[in-house]
Amino acid sequence: MDIFDKLKILTDAAKYDVACTSSGVDKKAARGGIGSAAACGICHSFSADGRCISLLKVLLTNICAYDCQYCVNRSSNDTPRACFSPRELADLTINFYRRNYIEGLFLSSGVLKSPDYTSEQMIETLRILREEYKFSGYIHAKAIPGADRALISRLGMLADRMSVNIELPSQQSLQLLAPDKSKHSIFTPMAYIQNRIQENSHDLVKYRHAPRFVPAGQSTQMIIGATPDTDYQILNLTEGLYRKYKLKRVFFSAYMPVTENSLLPAPDTNPPLWREHRLYQADWLLRFYGFAANELLDQQHQNFNPYLDPKCNWALQHMDFFPVDVNRAFYRDLLRVPGIGVTSAKRILAARRTTTLQLAGLKALGVVLKRAQYFITCSGKTATDLKIAPNTMLRALLSDRILGQYHTSFASPTEQLSLFDQPPLLSWHQEELQKCLAIQN
Repeated sequence: MDIFDKLKILTDAAKYDVACTSSGVDKKAARGGIGSAAACGICHSFSADGRCISLLKVLLTNICAYDCQYCVNRSSNDTPRACFSPRELADLTINFYRRNYIEGLFLSSGVLKSPDYTSEQMIETLRILREEYKFSGYIHAKAIPGADRALISRLGMLADRMSVNIELPSQQSLQLLAPDKSKHSIFTPMAYIQNRIQENSHDLVKYRHAPRFVPAGQSTQMIIGATPDTDYQILNLTEGLYRKYKLKRVFFSAYMPVTENSLLPAPDTNPPLWREHRLYQADWLLRFYGFAANELLDQQHQNFNPYLDPKCNWALQHMDFFPVDVNRAFYRDLLRVPGIGVTSAKRILAARRTTTLQLAGLKALGVVLKRAQYFITCSGKTATDLKIAPNTMLRALLSDRILGQYHTSFASPTEQLSLFDQPPLLSWHQEELQKCLAIQN
């Protein structure tokens, strides 16, 4: 088979692997080498100077011994198959790099013959790039569950980042849809990689030039919507992974129906993209905003509100926490205000050392007053002394895309609010109002 035919098949087969992440590692090539990696480099994104920073995202092979029902590359699926030799893939990567098409490599694979054999082929590909071509660019490699530790160790010395995909959030789902996999086979290499990263960090303290093992850390991916697992289960698992394995990222991939199977959503089912989006928002809150999974969801509310982002939804359910005085609040409390992010919270802390902040000045610090004004005060002063109608707050908190879907429902004459008038009822039906406000009956 022609190498470009292989490339077409194996890049298309790799599109289900999520890898849009910063590289997290800075390094330059030694004399005689080529390539470099920047911590801010991101797959399929743009740098500050407008350059497209991209990775060659490809499978070594889509021939797979496993029969995971949700996977397009499963052994029982009738799909075109191809396999690169390590030399072919290494040469292809370098040629693309020299033409400035790519800045790095994302390498995954189906299970060819066995996990060990597949890992050996991936290692040889990376060895050619690193040792023969002296390539110092960014490489993300997928560890194959079930592979020998020595192979995982060797792969980790050649790659900048590694990942072991969980794919499905529960053991029950794995047994049902991926009988060749188990949580043990996934978590064992994940734990080994984390232990090696910790050991390597101690070695680097003692020996400056010690070889680096997975310097950009490890990540994982979960498929969303293929099984009945709830957002509550997924988010708690995500929190546990960050805590136990110190992962850099957990990626969420909305399930795209690729087969007709009674155990999976029908082929004409739309991918749950909004659900994926809400999980990414919640993931951000876990990592940077100090939220816990059980604050965002609980046993009574196991899925995210599709109309409000998790932070706004939490704020509306905890109005007793507000208002927050921006001139006196702790950093962790500022982060809980809708419309105030990590950067704007730090700017507030810096600015209030030398001045007393007023609402008019918050916008210049990056605060989204359209949202934040309902939850903050400035030395006891609010944005207005008038009573705020619930539908006015909802219009501010809903994203523009959601608001556009209900434009006619929200449209109403401009109302003059007073201190005593009852707020007008929303014109849309009560069921939608309950969804937006997440009213707990």
